[in-house]
Amino acid sequence: MPLYAILIHFDPSAEHDAAELAEHDRHSDDLIRAGALVAAYALTPPATARSLRADGETDGPYTESKELIAGIGIVEASDREAALALARQNPAMRHGSGVEVREVAGAYLREADTAAAATAPAADVTAG
Repeated sequence: MPLYAILIHFDPSAEHDAAELAEHDRHSDDLIRAGALVAAYALTPPATARSLRADGETDGPYTESKELIAGIGIVEASDREAALALARQNPAMRHGSGVEVREVAGAYLREADTAAAATAPAADVTAG
C-alpha cells in the first residue's frame, strides 16, 4: 500500500495553546488505532533551525513564508484520495493553517534507531 507524507503547516505568529496540541495528539491516536499512521515527527520551533546552502549558513528556516512546517506524518493509504481524506481530519485544518500531502517516492528507515527514538524523551532524540 502506498505511503503519503502529510506535512503539517502552522503560522508561527499565531498562539498555540495546550488544548490545540492535545487535539493533535488525539488525532494521532485516532490514526494509530485505524492502522493508518506509520510514523510521525514533531519538529522544534523554526527559530531553532539552521539552514545550509552552498554559499553559507543562516539561522532559522530557509523559506521566507508565513506558514512553516510543524511536523510530518507518514500514513499508509490505498490511494491519493484516501490519503487526502485522512489529511482533511488534521486539526491544523481547523486552526488557521493546513497540510500538504505528497506520496512517498522512496524511503529508508534504520530500525535500531527508530525503536530508540520512539521511546526516548524529545531532548535525547534532538541532542547531538
